[in-house]
Amino acid sequence: MENRIRHAEVRGTMTVDELIRQLDGCAFGAGRIAKACDILEKMQADDVTKFFGLSGAMVPAGMRNVISDMIRGGYIDVLVTTGANMVHDIIEATGGYHAKGSENADDIALKGQHINRIYDVFLNEEYFTSLESKLQEVYRGMDENKVYSISDLMREIGKSLDDKRSILRSAYEMGVPVYCPAVQDSIIGLQAWLYTQTSRLRVDAFKDMRELIDRCYDAKRTGAILIGGGVPKNYVLQCMLVTPRGGYDYVIQITMDRAETGGLSGATLDEARSWGKVGENAEAVQVICDATIALPLMLAAVNERLSKKKGD
Repeated sequence: MENRIRHAEVRGTMTVDELIRQLDGCAFGAGRIAKACDILEKMQADDVTKFFGLSGAMVPAGMRNVISDMIRGGYIDVLVTTGANMVHDIIEATGGYHAKGSENADDIALKGQHINRIYDVFLNEEYFTSLESKLQEVYRGMDENKVYSISDLMREIGKSLDDKRSILRSAYEMGVPVYCPAVQDSIIGLQAWLYTQTSRLRVDAFKDMRELIDRCYDAKRTGAILIGGGVPKNYVLQCMLVTPRGGYDYVIQITMDRAETGGLSGATLDEARSWGKVGENAEAVQVICDATIALPLMLAAVNERLSKKKGD
């Protein structure tokens, strides 16, 4: 009973960080997002290696620039993502775009108009033509005698893109590796397979593992930001199983899923401590919120804090 609730006050001239600090004395989701901002700020220390797990349709929903800015701003040292998010990143980089639609649309009518729906986002199928042409161009430019890792493949694609707001281009320019362990579960993988039917392309799915594990071994401290779950979450967390570190030092997960089904997206970070993936004394918080709401707020608040520190 000592840690009493401090009721939030909202003023008309508040900055984002001032609002977040008002939430710090609250409970439920408000208190959790405030704690997440505190952890994210601590993760910006020079001796913390920062891993980012990206799942869900974050790029189609409009979070592309947020992720790109996090890469360029030093919030992400290692990106683990789904192939789908990178597919949509490349679509935007090659002249396509996503449009706001409606979750109540007539999907049969959309199919007749060659429009794909992702909840309330519409995407014209014609943009996949440019995407596929770009991918085939990249594959043709790769050395048929070289064995590439999946992160090598992502680097080659990023290097080929001219769009500075692209996640893959930003990662390439900033030297941030992009791991995409389930790349075959995307158009990137499908187009790679099609390319191999007439030409040679050698990709070793296990080649990334040494580089990734070495990063974990060499890190003084580690932090992880996890959007949703799935393969990216497990790929980030399982790295700690073969290191003597005893789990991550800082972890933030943003998810809307529940733990009762046993699925990874809803699995708590305390559960991850039992596996040795999250450290026993780690600072960790699970924010139950739509990541398209929570992540921009967190980034804006911490950017504000860091900017003030630099000013001091």
